[in-house]
Amino acid sequence: MSLDPFKVKSSLKSAKGEFTYWSLKKLQDSGFKIDHLPFSIRILLENALRNFDDFAITQDHVDTLAKWSPKASDKDIPFKPARVLMQDFTGVPAVVDIASLRAEAVRKGKDPNKINPLIPVDLVIDHSVQVDYFGTNYAFQKNVDVEYERNGERYQFLKWAQKAFDNFSVVPPGMGICHQVNLEYLAQGVIARDGSVFPDTLVGTDSHTPMVNGIGVVAWGVGGIEAEAAILGQPIYFIMPEVVGLELTGELPLGTTATDMVLTITEILRKHGVVGKFVEVFGSGLDSLTVPDRATISNMSPEFGCTVTYFPIDDRTLDYMRKTNRADEQISLVEEYTKANMLWRENEGKIEYSSVVSLDLSTVEPTVSGPKRPQDKILVREFKEKFGELLQEVHGREYIPIDKREEGRWYGEGGSQPSENKGNSPNEVEYETKVKNGLKTVVVKLNNEKFALHDGSIVIAAITSCTNTSNPSVMIGAGLVAKKARERGLDVKPWVKTSLAPGSKVVTDYLSSAGLLDDLEALRFHVVGYGCTSCIGNSGPLPVHIAKAVEENDLVVSSVLSGNRNFEARVHPQVKMNYLMSPMLVVAYALAGRVDVDLQNEPIGYDPNLEPVYLKDIWPSNEEIFEVMGKVLSPADFQKSYGEIFEGNEQWKQLNAPQDEIYQWSTESTYIKEVPFFEGLAEEVSEPKDIENAHVLLKLGDSITTDHISPAGSFAINSPAGQYLIERGVERKDFNSYGSRRGNDEVMVRGTFANVRIKNQLTSKEGGYTVHIPSGQEMSVYDASKKYKENNTPLIVLAGKEYGSGSSRDWAAKGTNLLGIKAVIAESYERIHRSNLVGMGVLPLQYEAGDTAQSLGLEGTEEFSISGIADDLTPLKTLQVKAKKANGDEVSFAVSCRLDSAIEVEYYKNGGILHYVLRDFLKK
Repeated sequence: MSLDPFKVKSSLKSAKGEFTYWSLKKLQDSGFKIDHLPFSIRILLENALRNFDDFAITQDHVDTLAKWSPKASDKDIPFKPARVLMQDFTGVPAVVDIASLRAEAVRKGKDPNKINPLIPVDLVIDHSVQVDYFGTNYAFQKNVDVEYERNGERYQFLKWAQKAFDNFSVVPPGMGICHQVNLEYLAQGVIARDGSVFPDTLVGTDSHTPMVNGIGVVAWGVGGIEAEAAILGQPIYFIMPEVVGLELTGELPLGTTATDMVLTITEILRKHGVVGKFVEVFGSGLDSLTVPDRATISNMSPEFGCTVTYFPIDDRTLDYMRKTNRADEQISLVEEYTKANMLWRENEGKIEYSSVVSLDLSTVEPTVSGPKRPQDKILVREFKEKFGELLQEVHGREYIPIDKREEGRWYGEGGSQPSENKGNSPNEVEYETKVKNGLKTVVVKLNNEKFALHDGSIVIAAITSCTNTSNPSVMIGAGLVAKKARERGLDVKPWVKTSLAPGSKVVTDYLSSAGLLDDLEALRFHVVGYGCTSCIGNSGPLPVHIAKAVEENDLVVSSVLSGNRNFEARVHPQVKMNYLMSPMLVVAYALAGRVDVDLQNEPIGYDPNLEPVYLKDIWPSNEEIFEVMGKVLSPADFQKSYGEIFEGNEQWKQLNAPQDEIYQWSTESTYIKEVPFFEGLAEEVSEPKDIENAHVLLKLGDSITTDHISPAGSFAINSPAGQYLIERGVERKDFNSYGSRRGNDEVMVRGTFANVRIKNQLTSKEGGYTVHIPSGQEMSVYDASKKYKENNTPLIVLAGKEYGSGSSRDWAAKGTNLLGIKAVIAESYERIHRSNLVGMGVLPLQYEAGDTAQSLGLEGTEEFSISGIADDLTPLKTLQVKAKKANGDEVSFAVSCRLDSAIEVEYYKNGGILHYVLRDFLKK
């Protein structure tokens, strides 16, 4: 039992029983101004009080939290989450790490069963389903069959882990997306455990974990490395955050959606600057927002850059819990506990924030974002014009409106380029390329059909991602758009690959009950799977004739998706422009077939009588949406879907899993391999050393995402990872994705910095290439790292602003480590990736304000030495860097060592956080 030096333990009687709790009200009565604290800070404070042990969590930590001020501080604070959420892309490598820790424990003569999750872990398999089949009633089953065929070994491994580890449960494939499952089922608001009651909190190995902030649960995304440490009993330490108040007033106007709202907020908060900060939402506007509306906002926290976007618990929260079939006793406990412990949404006027950003919801307009960053907001009314500007600015092509392209009488450069696609289609495919002033059109003849693909044509339209599929208003709205379009005789264009991938089976139940699933399917939006598909890069291949037209003619085609991520090459490597939007707009743009259309003034299409049909003709009113919602949504839907959540289908039930307590690694496996990080680990820590005579492996610009560093999607046969698999007898069709191969370090190190759109300034080639400085040879990043290792040459990376933004991808740090990179020097970091680098023993360094590689004249060809590491390394210490040029000239500059706390210094000295945990275990 935790200590109680502040004398705040209290008793709460409820319908569920009598519980001990740690009273913030008692702490306030002792002189602390708790009612001035943001609710999210109060929850961190309760966490510190309850877990106080005067060792890992001290009185100083409690004081720091209780005396939080809007300026925050540079002190580190601890957090021990109540549980951990994982998905399979990040979960498999985490389980591989823990299994590897067990293996090393056995080699050192210790009991492997002592290495076990100490808090509950839920792993939802949702990231592996790909859209190989679409637009048919058999698409779902065939995608499931292919998923098991590709991933059977990984799934057996997870089934082994479920049996081998305590406190570890697995939600089988096909049941939903982890964040939507968390929102609709796993999250309890408050937790009763071992006679105590306390706030439900968690960390998740996915950057969109904050989605559950929408139901009043403090949670955020961490890398798998930090999550594993939490699972094994380590507090997560981080710098006391600022809390930005997001004030919402007014109500959304007719014709706008929660998606338009969140894309507007994304732009506002990115501009304000919330990286590493908490955001807490308040104001009268909350009263009109449902929990799914709130969760849509919270889900996109990583797109803002903040740690959490917290919505305090209120009547709307309880109402959602009732509708989603939470038990009455649990709902009562949530209300009684939060009201007793100053965690119920009230007295907002007393709260002090570090800064306040305001948005009047009535000013929100229909919005999309893209083409490669979620914060790049575009109003629908300006989309056509903006597309033309981007086409010229980014791709060097003059934009010509479609009505001026003279398709029947095209003149200019180019000509006919017939080709064929034997074996993939019953008839020959012919292509005719037309070019005018740089803008390209390809006429495709397939069977008896002929159509033209242009720059700006939409080749993927995906209703995907928990961001929006968790929100019944926009999903039913999409169904009504489909219904009205069908009634007017409209159809999706033949070159558009359509998909519907809900985040839970509840969605298809209520769409089916409303009769709207038929309408979506009539437009080829058939269910393709329940999981992260296009949003994670699992869009599957484009139809062969479309892919060939795009590839051979370098078309700048587009995707439209209801997701949260549109980074370069993430959705699909052949699709250069990707736009986020509501499910309703996804359907509308799929009908138009192109993004260069003014949907507010131009027809979306023409009916069979050649009458124009406009967006307003097929857009449902709010009343229509709410009427359908009232008829079809019920707690019984949630009871049905989540009553069988852990069962899985017959394929899951028939999977044979090993029974051993130690996983038996197979040397033949290309999926699951013991990681090299812990084998032969010295039990004593050696002192850190300065970095001497290092070379730059990559020199990068701004906004390098974890997708650039460690892509999740498909990879080519001629890539280092592809060649590795070919050498081991794996056929191209069985490559699967980087994400699914994260249990094999050999694949993943070869995939590090291998994104096809990454731009390394050391080379003119786009993609995972660099120059080996001593020889001047251009080669793959992986091959160059091998040559450097032969001479024991340490490596560094130079980067710009927002290094490591995007997904909480631990392999972006693990791969960096395995390439031999000792340090990264960047202008600024995104929170999770900086922490992951520390967790893997890679030193994150930051230029002093005003300094950049450019301002310092760094070309990336210099030899770098970094001093001050070996001598009394402390948090945020200033280190000295010398860069020696080939002509002997030297550039000297200072950098800040972004080890932000004393515990991070210890992690770095140990070579990483898991090395620290393993050594601690071995000592005990």
